[in-house]
Amino acid sequence: MTKVKAIFGNFKRYWFLMTQLISRDFKVKYKRSVLGILWSLLNPILTMAVMAVVFSHMFRFQVEGVNYIVYLMTGIIMFNYFSQASRDAMTSVVENFTLINKVYIPKYIFPVAKCLFVGIDFLLTLIPWVGIILLSYVGLGEHTCYINWYYLLLPYIFFCMLLFTLGMGLLLSCLSVFLRDIWHIYGIVLTLWNYLTPVFYSIEILPPKLQFLMQFNPLYQFLTAARTIVLYGQAPSCQTLLILGALGIGMLAIGSLVFKKNQDKFIYYI
Repeated sequence: MTKVKAIFGNFKRYWFLMTQLISRDFKVKYKRSVLGILWSLLNPILTMAVMAVVFSHMFRFQVEGVNYIVYLMTGIIMFNYFSQASRDAMTSVVENFTLINKVYIPKYIFPVAKCLFVGIDFLLTLIPWVGIILLSYVGLGEHTCYINWYYLLLPYIFFCMLLFTLGMGLLLSCLSVFLRDIWHIYGIVLTLWNYLTPVFYSIEILPPKLQFLMQFNPLYQFLTAARTIVLYGQAPSCQTLLILGALGIGMLAIGSLVFKKNQDKFIYYI
């Protein structure tokens, strides 16, 4: 309990610094950009449009009984958040080595700030996502997606994914201090992970054995829970919701323990 209070105390003490780091990332990302933050809205729409044409018309991917455009966009925005946040968090400690060398700052602030920064971008992408869902009412796609009370479970699903991403970010940022090759290795891992996650295809096209193995893919669990609500108008099972919570808390615990155990050694390797 004392450790939990200390963590929250540090967050309160260094909250101003965290907001400045997030603000700096926004300024760097949209520096000299004419549209600025509007790219956070346009990017998922343009990406979805390209992928929808490629996969639904060229490769003829479809998911029986659901709106494929919404299916695809749900997968894109959720996987992109995890991919971008974990990748940015991985390099955050090394990139801020000058600040770490000058003053004492809890080092976990940097990967956390990166995950929150990308999280704000993620929240902005939900605006066009909801817009696509509403457009399904007027004929966008073959099937209509109905907004229902189960949407109230989406913040829980997204929060669990945030915890999972934070844990992965802490773990990767720690590893990258000691092994810079992890930057290149993780890029390959993300590419493979993307194809092993049903972002643009249905799990039904896979053999039964691969469908069973897919259950152990954390991102599959997050995507499926969100799609169950949005595409099928149903609530995920209580077991699924418990699994999501366990994935988020478990990954955060692992990442935090590894980070805390090794953070005092960072100064010798940065």
